[in-house]
Amino acid sequence: MILFELRCALQHHFEAWFRDGAAYEAQSAEGAIACPVCGDKDVSKAPMAPRLVQSRGDSPPPDFDRVAGDVRRALLEIKKQVQQNCDYVGDRFPEEARRIHYGESDVRPIYGEATHDEARDLHEEGVAVHPLPWISDAN
Repeated sequence: MILFELRCALQHHFEAWFRDGAAYEAQSAEGAIACPVCGDKDVSKAPMAPRLVQSRGDSPPPDFDRVAGDVRRALLEIKKQVQQNCDYVGDRFPEEARRIHYGESDVRPIYGEATHDEARDLHEEGVAVHPLPWISDAN
């Protein structure tokens, strides 16, 4: 197994394990790797020293189903908190975020939709935005 540090086009850094370098290359070519912060699939390896792990026959395999369930519950809780505490502005999010940033609108927490390019532009302008993985309530 090999651990790579990855980053998306919005410069979010994250780690991911792969069977080997070829497995990373294959998944990357298929667009199967996405940023866990914003969902961007424009992902590349970040500079790092890779860590290798030898498998041990006596250690139990990770419980991926439990971990996935824990992550899903955490994301649903984040979604619930955002919906309860922020104003939904829909696809006007980039415009409203700029208005708040430049003092043209009341300061308040908002959420809505933005493309990856719009989020990148806001970030480059210094507007504090944080893309979230917005998952469905259904399983």
